[in-house]
Amino acid sequence: MNNHLPNDSKTQLFNPGEQTTQMDRLREIINRKYSVHLAKYADFHKWSCDNYAEFWEEVWHFAGVIHSKTYDKVIDKCLKIADIPEWFPGSELNYAENLLRFNDNRIAIYATREGSDVITKRTFADLHRNVALYASAMKHMGVVKGDRVVGYLPNCCEAVEAMLAAASIGAIWSSTSPDFGTEGVLERFSQIEPKLLFTVNAVFYNNKVHDHLNKVKKVVQGLPHLKKVVIIPFIKATFSITDIPLSCLIEDFLQSATNDNENGVPPLQFEQLPFKHPLFIMYSSGTTGPPKCIVHSAGGTLLKHLEEHCLQSNMTQDDIMFYYTTAGWMMWNWLVSTLALGSAIVLYDGSPLMPHPNVLWDLIDNIGITIFGTGAKWLSLIEEKGLKPAETHNLKTLRMILSTGSPLKPQSYDYVYSHIKNNILLGSISGGTDIIACFMGQNWTIPVYRGEIQSFALGCAMESWDENGHHVLEQSGELVCTKPFPSMPIYFWNDPQNLKYKKAYFSKFAGVWVQGDFCKINPDTGVMVP
Repeated sequence: MNNHLPNDSKTQLFNPGEQTTQMDRLREIINRKYSVHLAKYADFHKWSCDNYAEFWEEVWHFAGVIHSKTYDKVIDKCLKIADIPEWFPGSELNYAENLLRFNDNRIAIYATREGSDVITKRTFADLHRNVALYASAMKHMGVVKGDRVVGYLPNCCEAVEAMLAAASIGAIWSSTSPDFGTEGVLERFSQIEPKLLFTVNAVFYNNKVHDHLNKVKKVVQGLPHLKKVVIIPFIKATFSITDIPLSCLIEDFLQSATNDNENGVPPLQFEQLPFKHPLFIMYSSGTTGPPKCIVHSAGGTLLKHLEEHCLQSNMTQDDIMFYYTTAGWMMWNWLVSTLALGSAIVLYDGSPLMPHPNVLWDLIDNIGITIFGTGAKWLSLIEEKGLKPAETHNLKTLRMILSTGSPLKPQSYDYVYSHIKNNILLGSISGGTDIIACFMGQNWTIPVYRGEIQSFALGCAMESWDENGHHVLEQSGELVCTKPFPSMPIYFWNDPQNLKYKKAYFSKFAGVWVQGDFCKINPDTGVMVP
């Protein structure tokens, strides 16, 4: 997520106005507890960076992190960011348990795809039950803590259920999307030697069915450590899996969940794991060699996502979030974490322009989406096509649009407020796969200015440095982070001495994280622009 925005006139386009946000509530708790007076967001942000251990401890409590063992300390503050310090040592928790804390009949997932009028719904109770089924089947075939479970999957319910089941056991999840070719998949998955692969028979994109099984066969041949390949009939069609080694249909795989239990599916159990236990393996782009396998912790991912969703997005159980993403982009992981707040998520697979360019705006009205996330390029594209959703759609539930993936141009701000909705928050967000989160983005306590990202995220000590390593304002510089944050990678796969890790982030300037992005800080509004 590299949003480098051109400087523009300081035109205020939206002001959230007086309201009591989740962020305000936490700020008041901190004011009372620490005898401080954090009146504005800038004050709160500075305090959260100066006192980062205390801040993340308060987020832990405010968000209600479910855990079985408490921490001995938050972090060793004698260690610097380049030391890759451990967060919340001594604590034990489970990421999936936090996302499945609700077990009721509210809708957790809405899912649909291009070419289908059907919207599949999963309640939190359904999700809990299905994850138990997946987890039991995984255990039956021998998946244990630390094993790698991978998905070569579209953005669908089964991807979420398989991921949460793996996390409940303590297995490590990694996924890529069907648009990846076999070489790209093998460059990634072969490094991590997965035991179990989930995939589909076919996908539907750009008004056409694309067979997936030929690619799956080649991928399986290149993964010698696989024990099982589970095929999901994602597209209704006649197909055979007899020539795919180790394969079975999802129905047969899940049937094995009851083989060891006369009373049906065993209750879902959550392996209690250290905060630093690996949860996800993500990948660098691979433009300068084989993709680097970036390992993110269960606790760090959970806590950073809770901060962003609860505080920066001001989300509650009433929200329904959509993000146009594949299961191979970090925004998918980021989206799914909102389940921990009791919010619902919307999964869509296929072209965002088929069968017509209004397909996603239709989803907003049909489902009642409150937060809509997409790429900046898509907003530019629908502007070029002359779409004016404000005239064709109700959009009454929509309160926020998020944009990432590429620069959000100033004229896109104009387009959103003129032709989509004039009383919503437009949040340009930026971070990356490296941190599986955001360094800067949406904020419900300050205004939106044309062509600017609203603010740095709480707990992220960000600066812009010139080539001599000096902090600069109002001029282009290198984006750096000077203090530790929980969603730093715990390590790179097959990098036991952290040599690749330190070269990636700490080789340009000593002692600070270098994100690889150029930026400029506007001192008046305190936001990021290029």
